[in-house]
Amino acid sequence: MTTLAPPSGDIFELRFSSTPRGARLARRLASHRVHHWGHRYGSELNDSVSLVVAELAANAVTHGRVPGRDALLRLQFVGGVRARVEVADTRGERWPVAAGAGPSGAVEAGRGLLLVDALTEAWGVVERDGAPGKTVWAEIAVPSRLQCSAGRDWR
Repeated sequence: MTTLAPPSGDIFELRFSSTPRGARLARRLASHRVHHWGHRYGSELNDSVSLVVAELAANAVTHGRVPGRDALLRLQFVGGVRARVEVADTRGERWPVAAGAGPSGAVEAGRGLLLVDALTEAWGVVERDGAPGKTVWAEIAVPSRLQCSAGRDWR
């Protein structure tokens, strides 16, 4: 099977509870949707989207949680060359980024955004449109090569 972008305008949205269980569900359903769009489980794109969603959803439920309010996941392909991930929560403050966090830093928290930075072309935080809170977005390059269902690369 070749990898294909989803039909133009196809957007996947999911409201998930601001709990660790909700964050896990968001990651699993994002992986399922990317698989459904033609990027098989275990493919470079599916793994990258899954990891980015896992980190952003975990941050949303840890740092952006407002009791009784859900978080929102949105996935879409942009121009067939990038997958865009957005995770919105209802807390307006920016997530804390630990100083010195990184492979050589002594801080144990705050490293997840380093993974997001490594896997994405760009990412950022914006105010939520039409609702209180913020949206963290990330864009991941879609590999240009074709992949068969077994995950082998074909040039």
